[in-house]
Amino acid sequence: MGVHLSTPKTEKHSQDGEGRQVRYGLACMQGWRTTMEDAHAALPQLDECTSFFGVFDGHGAHSKSDITGKSVAKFCAKYLHVQILKLEGKFGLATAAKKAYFRMDEMMQGHRGWRELHELGEKGQKLAGMLEGMVRSPKGGNSGRPWDGWSEEGNHSDFEGPTCGSTACVAIIRNDQLVVANAGDSRCVISRKGQAQDLSRDHKPDLPAERERIQHAGGFVVAGRVNGSLNLSRAIGDMEMKNNLRFPADRQIVSAEPEVNTVQLSDDDEFIVLACDGIWDCMSSQEVVDFVHEKLRTEDSLSAICEKMLDRCLAPEAGGEGCDNMTVIVVQFKNLTKSAATTSSSEQSAATTEELRPNEPDDPKSPSTPAETIPVWSE
Repeated sequence: MGVHLSTPKTEKHSQDGEGRQVRYGLACMQGWRTTMEDAHAALPQLDECTSFFGVFDGHGAHSKSDITGKSVAKFCAKYLHVQILKLEGKFGLATAAKKAYFRMDEMMQGHRGWRELHELGEKGQKLAGMLEGMVRSPKGGNSGRPWDGWSEEGNHSDFEGPTCGSTACVAIIRNDQLVVANAGDSRCVISRKGQAQDLSRDHKPDLPAERERIQHAGGFVVAGRVNGSLNLSRAIGDMEMKNNLRFPADRQIVSAEPEVNTVQLSDDDEFIVLACDGIWDCMSSQEVVDFVHEKLRTEDSLSAICEKMLDRCLAPEAGGEGCDNMTVIVVQFKNLTKSAATTSSSEQSAATTEELRPNEPDDPKSPSTPAETIPVWSE
């Protein structure tokens, strides 16, 4: 998707940081694309015992609209972790992560969602003042969207959400537990004793379960694309593919439902890598893990390793693999044994069964994978 530049933009935006349990580095680069539609979140100390990292790959930009895939990706980077924390007390961490993905679609509807997406878009800063002046005072009574302040009404109260969208792959580390949630074809990989193990599955339309859902909801798959256009089958946004009133949100042509995988960490676990498909199109999971291991011996920072990975993946000329936007985060674990020891018995007993499962227990099609195992995702 998208038109290529005559020469790639190779300037990199990089960052390093650390918290009590982890240290991280990240880098992102526009590359050959005419726009940069990736976004990320890196919060090594979300709370006293929790870290949050995520990569978001936008798609479906249209020149006639200021709301692009970039807007949706940045919206997710801004709000997804907030909603997970809000929902966690009621549902537990893993289920809260799943519900927060659907929550993004809800929040992007209506006037406030429209306004936020415009402000996060390419022309958002210029339009912010104008949009503020267009906001009407909320009407009394039930607006139909009573979600924690997101019921604001105005000129675009009937906005049904963006027709563009974004992948979302996030990792939540709490003490010695790792929760990974993914919708789309971004990916999270863990290095366990030097061996790469995928913690997420790339949601492609040709996967049998994905194709079945798409067709049952009235869509079709041709040349590996949903309705001939979208080359992934799960995403936040893309609301024009989520309007079949006969089906719930998780059974639409394109679904925001993430697959959630919970893993018990040990001293065998060295680091995780989260990256958008601009990386995975060029390197396998094991190649990425091997690359990080090799560079750890020579580089002073994790962001430097990420930057070199971007250079490694960048195509020498426009066309084919290596021409996408690229974002990668490397998160290195530290003091796992100590972190586990400091988890209070009350915290351990508070963990619900749902928190230790990768999917909702009432979904007959969901695998029931124990927390201490890592599923081998089959294509």
